[in-house]
Amino acid sequence: MVGMDPDEAVSTIDDMVCFALYAASRAVTSAYRPLLQALNLTYPQYLVMVVLWQRGSITVKDLGDHLQLDYGTLTPLLKRLEAAGLVTRRRRADDERSVEVGLTDEGRELRESTRHIPIAIGDAMGMPEAELSRLRDSLRRLTNNVSTHGSGA
Repeated sequence: MVGMDPDEAVSTIDDMVCFALYAASRAVTSAYRPLLQALNLTYPQYLVMVVLWQRGSITVKDLGDHLQLDYGTLTPLLKRLEAAGLVTRRRRADDERSVEVGLTDEGRELRESTRHIPIAIGDAMGMPEAELSRLRDSLRRLTNNVSTHGSGA
């Protein structure tokens, strides 16, 4: 679409990349919903748990950077996960301005109950792994390009 007349660039909503991304995101998130409801998790809470299962503990700032979520969005998620007994939040001894998030025993144990989720979502996507890998790489590049463009870099 580079160099196209703006009036000709998009003829229908189905031609808009942003709509295709929006629709795909909604479809994938909807596929997660019944799997996560059984565990009393929302999709954003699940993403937090996945990072914690991989990292063990992490500062709120680093978690927000990792998930591309701002502090105002992340804090209520963490409060709900803490109230559910899945995570702990503590000020770091070496830097009291920094809050570290970690897993409780119950939070660690929950991981076993989620092992089927990536397989179920992969089946729902119905695409070969190589195609999904290329798609993931393209989406990461798109995110980086748009973020870089938006920052004026």
